[in-house]
Amino acid sequence: MADGRMQICPEQGAFMQTMVAATRARRAVEIGVFTGYSSLAVALTMKELHGSQARLIGCDISEETSSKARGYWREAHVDDVIDLRIGSAVDTLDRLIADGGADTFDLAFIDADKTSYGRYYEQCLTLLRRGGVILIDNMLWSGHVADPTNHEPDTAALRALAKTIHADKRVTMTLATIGDGVSIVVKR
Repeated sequence: MADGRMQICPEQGAFMQTMVAATRARRAVEIGVFTGYSSLAVALTMKELHGSQARLIGCDISEETSSKARGYWREAHVDDVIDLRIGSAVDTLDRLIADGGADTFDLAFIDADKTSYGRYYEQCLTLLRRGGVILIDNMLWSGHVADPTNHEPDTAALRALAKTIHADKRVTMTLATIGDGVSIVVKR
């Protein structure tokens, strides 16, 4: 697959399953489904813990790659706990908030367009309950975030978000060097 580099690595999938188990996550949101590997990992553990009461809202803009995800979810028997929403993630998250979703989610995973990460972060914080966790992928960005001469929009957005999270008194955070760097943010 030409965009295979966009897929999370197996270690991230296992890490995400561990985070689901540690938080006993029943409600999760994922921004950036791609072909569904991360949502599959999360949904498998959520369904094991909570059966059909588990719910993962998946946000993506591509019907093409998401159709592959749907096939994998069906094959793994987790399609009944995943609610895929095609369209703007910002709009989907705003609707979840407007529909009373604030403070009701246990876990969020952000792995979509990097320039929108700051907006997704704020929306996910609103959706999360106290003690809920946001996992944010690509925070090392192949080392580009540490290069002060790199001013590419994605790099600048990731760098700005890292500073925001570091200074945010609403959360406790750390950075794991799994894959391309995963920020782990816990809502206080």
